[in-house]
Amino acid sequence: MHSTQNERINQITSLTLIVGVDIAKFKHVARAQDYRGVEFGKPIVFENNREGFEYFVSWFKGLGAEQGFQDVIVGMEPTGHYWLNLAHFLREQQVKYGVVNPLHVKKSKELDDNSPTKNDIKDARVIAQLVKDGRYAVPNLPQGVYAELREAMKIRDHLSTDLSVVQGRVHNWLDRYFPEFLTVFKDWECKSAIHLLSLCLLPHEFVSLSDETLLQHLREVAKRGLGLGRVKSLKAAASRSVGIKQGSQLAKMELRLLLTQYNLLQKKFEELEAQLDELLMQIPFVPQLLAIKGIGRDTIAGFLAEVGDIEQYRHPKQIIKLAGLNLKENTSGKHKGQAKITKRGRKRLRALLFRVMMPLVAKNAAFKALHEYYTNRPDNPLKKMQSLIALCNKLIRVLFGILKKGHEFNESKMMQDIPRFAELLKAA
Repeated sequence: MHSTQNERINQITSLTLIVGVDIAKFKHVARAQDYRGVEFGKPIVFENNREGFEYFVSWFKGLGAEQGFQDVIVGMEPTGHYWLNLAHFLREQQVKYGVVNPLHVKKSKELDDNSPTKNDIKDARVIAQLVKDGRYAVPNLPQGVYAELREAMKIRDHLSTDLSVVQGRVHNWLDRYFPEFLTVFKDWECKSAIHLLSLCLLPHEFVSLSDETLLQHLREVAKRGLGLGRVKSLKAAASRSVGIKQGSQLAKMELRLLLTQYNLLQKKFEELEAQLDELLMQIPFVPQLLAIKGIGRDTIAGFLAEVGDIEQYRHPKQIIKLAGLNLKENTSGKHKGQAKITKRGRKRLRALLFRVMMPLVAKNAAFKALHEYYTNRPDNPLKKMQSLIALCNKLIRVLFGILKKGHEFNESKMMQDIPRFAELLKAA
């Protein structure tokens, strides 16, 4: 993975054909030029399908052979998800490609003609010019197990969202038709509560059932812990319920549908968890990562899904930048602005690292000690949020080192890596 602009510029020589592509849903526009900006051929339009991709490749290969170019690089603007098909196709064809920042395209479109006009043909040339100047990035398209892992985590997010919706709708149903139910059961998602709800009965129907019938129904899922007292409490709550009684037939149908959706989502979660375990075991040094106190399987799976193969990176700073945790500051003259994180890159990775830092600071002795040191040191103490961001970067370095070399995580060694903190430990 090329990390500096100089390296990206050095890829482009006088023998490199630069192709800019403006991405759209159905049809893409492409233009070609050399490293000086001299354009070759006419712009072409090709469709977002295999025939269109093959026509595009044959076009720039023919143009390159005609003009004597020995290499080609394709730049594109990552519009939504429509660019992914072309990127994967180019990768299969072993064609170099990169993506440019849409904000850069917007800000630099007036450089050539001093006009704010925007259209697909113009944007294709602007993209090619940005690639010429090395202002592009090589996207990290996961392959193999990492691609599977990214899809698995995406599915997990979708399932979590759907489950939250169903849970909210069940709460809504209970609030309308049986608000007293949660005074008897603290959590409607426990086995016994769900089993009773699966009867799809309204409060006045619960009252009509005998104690023995309800108790026998409970015993099907809860052999111990729930007795006749809980049944009597439920019936007493049902007898004084203020739940709605109108529309009862379809209300019961609604509850039946919600519980079916809930059970289906729970089953899919179990299947996905098993798949995640299998995928993680295929990646080297994952057991060493899971041995870190305060870090669970979901954190490791989410990290690897966002980062991909660690062999693509040469330094943990690349992952820090990918997460948008690198610092920025605005300075001018004597004014020096406050340093803040850029928040560029993959926001899911940034959010995951921040979420895991809370249990790490609470449970892991090394991260807890470092957090206390950063916030209480005599020189330049950090605020709590600043310390957590610094520890997120530290965690990236730890994960990077383990995945690269397979070392075991050592809490005391981690604290000794900071000279000032090591001196404090000796003094204590």
